[in-house]
Amino acid sequence: MTRLTRADLEAARDRLVPDVVADGLSVLFCGINPGLMTAATGHHFARPGNRFWPVLHLSGFTPRLLRPSEQDELLSYGLGITNVVARATARADELSAEEYREGGRLLAEKVERLRPGWLAVVGVTAYRAAFGDRGARIGPQERTIGSSRVWVLPNPSGLNAHWTAATMAEEFGRLREAAVRPR
Repeated sequence: MTRLTRADLEAARDRLVPDVVADGLSVLFCGINPGLMTAATGHHFARPGNRFWPVLHLSGFTPRLLRPSEQDELLSYGLGITNVVARATARADELSAEEYREGGRLLAEKVERLRPGWLAVVGVTAYRAAFGDRGARIGPQERTIGSSRVWVLPNPSGLNAHWTAATMAEEFGRLREAAVRPR
């Protein structure tokens, strides 16, 4: 991969990154919003320190470690990726409360239309802000969106020091086990 400059990353600010989605997925993973590396490359969770791809593999969702550039392969496993807020920023704290609320509304519409078995939001803070659920914790939620169940996962960002790749993989694995059970 070509090394991106600071100017390349800054030019990606506010850019939109296409979802990797299809109707009836087993799990639709939902990030907070695209980072600048994701927006510059067009590949979700592209920042090298992000643990999404390793944790997805460690938890058994994929048979091998995928690179961000292989994101479209997720569809063959019944998996997809979207975001709460579509626009790219350097940091999630650049998003407003209104953007989170509107993102939650749009996400709910998308989930109702696509009907995944599970919506998996990576980041409890983003889930709380998007859906106004201050008491949400990591794990399955009582909320459903249409026929889709909701699970909140730890944020795989390298900045999330509260979770290791191994403990994240355990939580992702709990979701994987739930997703293979009949609803």
